[in-house]
Amino acid sequence: MSTLDFDPSKLGTKDHWDQRYTQDLTNFRENRLEGEIWFGEEPEEEMVKWAQAHVPPQSSPNVLDVGSGNGHLLFAMVEAGYDASRLVGIDYCQGSIDLSVAIAEQRTVDDTDTEHAYEGVVFAVCDFLNAESPIPSPKDDSTSDATWDLILDKGTYDAISLMDEDTQGIQRYPPRVAKLLRPGGRLLITSCNFTEEELKERFTTRALGLEYEDSVQYKKITFGGKTGSLYATVAFKK
Repeated sequence: MSTLDFDPSKLGTKDHWDQRYTQDLTNFRENRLEGEIWFGEEPEEEMVKWAQAHVPPQSSPNVLDVGSGNGHLLFAMVEAGYDASRLVGIDYCQGSIDLSVAIAEQRTVDDTDTEHAYEGVVFAVCDFLNAESPIPSPKDDSTSDATWDLILDKGTYDAISLMDEDTQGIQRYPPRVAKLLRPGGRLLITSCNFTEEELKERFTTRALGLEYEDSVQYKKITFGGKTGSLYATVAFKK
């Protein structure tokens, strides 16, 4: 396992994100500002391209976005041709869900040319680290393990790594993901806290049943005598 540890941060607290999404929802209602794309456009675009190549929309996959924030990644998946009714976004903040639903409704009104079914995406409050917290299945309100062909994570595992150590979230997250994936299903995760090698160490243990499949190559930068990328996007397959 990696020896990389992080001190607790406000980014790992629910209070911070509750306040953040309350403000973002106010900004959207008053100014139509959807909020930022976490990590910027490039990682999101690369995640969608990877999904199209390896879990194409033609296969009608069930897709779960863990920590969906303002829903932007799932809206990009809709625009890439994925069936909105098979896309589910979960977040532990009610404000995140309210914001995502509001954005989906407004985009549906505004999008008169392409008729993307933004409102078909399901958004629900869920504490992912709590195995008793239900996750809506695509197309209905039932729940099931091993439902998902693709699980997306863009920054959520990073935020969990900044929680207080007593929550043990960093240890509970990988087995929760592994249990929810169908055989042959993929986890596609983007991080700015962990390198590709560190993610491999944490997600390819024998107990999880996941194996490394692929990674996205980003532009390399050199800082302080070390060379690397700002982000790591890595795919694991069950």
